[in-house]
Amino acid sequence: MILRIGFGYDVHPLVPDRELMIGGISIPHYKGTKGHSDGDALIHAIVDALLGTLALGNIGDFFPDNDPAYHNMKSRIFLEKTIALISNQGFYIVNIDSTVVLEQPKIKSYIPAIRKSLSEIMQIPIDAVSVKATTSEKMGFIGKEEGIACYAVVLIQKY
Repeated sequence: MILRIGFGYDVHPLVPDRELMIGGISIPHYKGTKGHSDGDALIHAIVDALLGTLALGNIGDFFPDNDPAYHNMKSRIFLEKTIALISNQGFYIVNIDSTVVLEQPKIKSYIPAIRKSLSEIMQIPIDAVSVKATTSEKMGFIGKEEGIACYAVVLIQKY
């Protein structure tokens, strides 16, 4: 049995007049994530974690933010392409554990929908998708409601 673990992290500033995407779900808020794509920091962290499992680099290597082809692209497409890459190398996702660090809005009530979205995108059982939320206790750029950070750990296994 071959198992691999990957860790991912992503951060985005929060700005007015942008959609707040978290795990493929649009969260109502007056600020959203600034980014070249839709700025879904949770999916970006998961993509980095998946790429890390096979030492393939990071999201910027595959989906560079200076490439116009990815401008305003849905991050779920990055995740789908990354899963195909993992699958083509003979691996499947066992589980994912993630944490969203965000002062406002509170996303606890959205976590079931985020888990369902990620489960569907990654084509894994919902009980293999963990999403947690926390704040930074009003400290730093996140605490000042200037940004969002996301962490993800992924376990993959060889078919």
